[in-house]
Amino acid sequence: MFTIDLTVKNTAFPISIERKSAEDAEAVYQLIVAAMQSGNPEIVELKSEGKTEKKVAVRAGEISGVQITQKDGAAAGSGRPPGFFAIAAE
Repeated sequence: MFTIDLTVKNTAFPISIERKSAEDAEAVYQLIVAAMQSGNPEIVELKSEGKTEKKVAVRAGEISGVQITQKDGAAAGSGRPPGFFAIAAE
């Protein structure tokens, strides 16, 4: 399972949705990046595959960041927790 986290301006916590495959997660990531760059569509609507009842709509102009993380044993073994605050300067 892959988690796509969005950071939204003036919001303390990321918005997260899930995708089952890396290809689907990458497609959502690219959709969000394109929306951030162009401002179109103005509203980005997303559904989660992990929790099928979870839906989110956010203004493209309010998204300040997006990332994909793998949510399984391999990611847990890396020693880095998911989320934007886990990124360290190298």
